[in-house]
Amino acid sequence: MADQDPQRPPKQLDPHELTQQFEQLLRTRRLNALADRGRPRHPAQSSPYPTPTPSRQSSHRGPHPPPRPAQNNAPALPSYSSLRNMPKVPSPPQDDRSLRFRSLLIGLSFKPTHYENPGLLDEALSVIPLDRIYGEAEDESQLLQAKAASIDPNAKPEWGYQDCVIRALLRWFKRIFFSFVNNPPCPVCAAPTVALGMTTPTPEERARSATRVELYRCSASECRAFERFPRYGDVWTLLQTRRGRCGEWADCFSMLCRAVGGRVRWVWNAEDHVWTEVYSEQQKRWIHVDACEEAWDNPRLYAEGWGKKMSYCIAFSADGATDVTRRYVRDAAKHGADRNRSPEEVLVWITDEIKKLRRENLSKEDRRRVIYEDHREEKELRGYVVQALAAEIGRINLSGQPTVSSGEEQKLPERASGTQEWREARGEAGNRSPHNDQPPREGH
Repeated sequence: MADQDPQRPPKQLDPHELTQQFEQLLRTRRLNALADRGRPRHPAQSSPYPTPTPSRQSSHRGPHPPPRPAQNNAPALPSYSSLRNMPKVPSPPQDDRSLRFRSLLIGLSFKPTHYENPGLLDEALSVIPLDRIYGEAEDESQLLQAKAASIDPNAKPEWGYQDCVIRALLRWFKRIFFSFVNNPPCPVCAAPTVALGMTTPTPEERARSATRVELYRCSASECRAFERFPRYGDVWTLLQTRRGRCGEWADCFSMLCRAVGGRVRWVWNAEDHVWTEVYSEQQKRWIHVDACEEAWDNPRLYAEGWGKKMSYCIAFSADGATDVTRRYVRDAAKHGADRNRSPEEVLVWITDEIKKLRRENLSKEDRRRVIYEDHREEKELRGYVVQALAAEIGRINLSGQPTVSSGEEQKLPERASGTQEWREARGEAGNRSPHNDQPPREGH
C-alpha cells in the first residue's frame, strides 16, 4: 500500500457528526456510571482488613460471634469522575450567602405576577395602537407564509401570527413609544444636566415603587436647577412617563406583550441587565426579546456582541423561574463570570421552590403542560452546551492545531442604547471596552 501524501491537508471534521458522537459518549458514560454504582464490590476489594484464616475459635458457635468489618457490607462510594455528569440533586440553602441569594430570587419572582392585573392590562391596551400593530403583523405573517410556500408547499413559516404581533409591538415600542434616558434634561431651560448621585425617594415616589432616585443639576451657570430621576418599578407609572433605562424598558414592554396575549418572562441578569422572553407557539420555545436594542431572538448578543461577562440569567414568569444562563452564555470559559452566590444544587432547589409556589393553583392540565415545556427547554439548553463543544472541536484539525477562522462567523452588534461612556463603565461596549472585566457601576 502506498504511503500517504504528507502534503495532503488534514481532513476537516463535520460538526454535526461530532455532535452526535459527543451525545452518544455522554449517554454511554452516564449508563456506565449508573451500572458501576449499582454493582456490588467484592469484599476482598472493599475491605481494608486482611482476610482471617479459618480456625476452631472462629468457627465456634458462641453467643458473641466475632465482629465483621462494617466496610464489607457498605455500598461503594462513586468517584468524582462518575458523578460529574450526573443530574444535580436539589439541595436546600444552608449557608448565609445561599440564603441571601434565595431571598433575592424569591423577591424578584413576584415581578411577573404584576402583569396579570386585569386593570393594568386594560390600561396597557388603551395606549397601544392596535389597528397599526395588527395590520403590520398580518402583512408580515402573509409574507412569511408566502416565503415558506415558495420553498415547500407543506412548509411552515418561520414565525406565526402571534410572533409577528410581538415583533410589530417591539418596533413601535422602540421607535415611537418609549425613550431611553442618559441624563434627563433640565426641567427649566432644557439644558444638559450633570449627575450628582443618589437621593432619598419621596413618599409619593416610594408609593410608585421607586426605591432609587438619581439627582441631577443643570449645567447652565445661569440656571443650576435640580432634576430628580426616580427609577420607577410601577408599570402604570411607566405607561405615563414613557422613559427610563433597561429596567423600565423591560418592565413596561413585558406588560404590553402580556396585554396583547403573549406569554412573557422577565429575565434578570446578575451583572445588571434585564430583558424579556416571549413564548413562541410556532417554534415551541422561549424567544429572547430586548426592547432597548430592538433585538429579536438574538440571545448571544450580550456575551459575544457586547463583550459582557455574565454569571446568572434567571427567567421569571407567572409559572415559575428557570436558570437560562446556557442560552445566553454559550462559551462559559470565555464569556462566563463566577457563579459563586450558591452551589448549583441549591440554585436548582430555589428555582424548583419558586415553580411550586407559582403552580400550586394551576389545573392538572396546565401543570402537565408547563412540566412538558420544562423538559423540552432543558433539552434545548443542554443542546447549546453540546453545540459549543462540537464547534470548539471543529476548530481543531487532526494535527491538534486550531484552524484559522474563515471569517464566516456571525458578527453580533455592539450595544446601541446609552452613551459610549456609560456603556464602557458597565462593560457593555463590545470587546473594545476597557472595563469589560469589571462589574457594572450603575443600576439598570
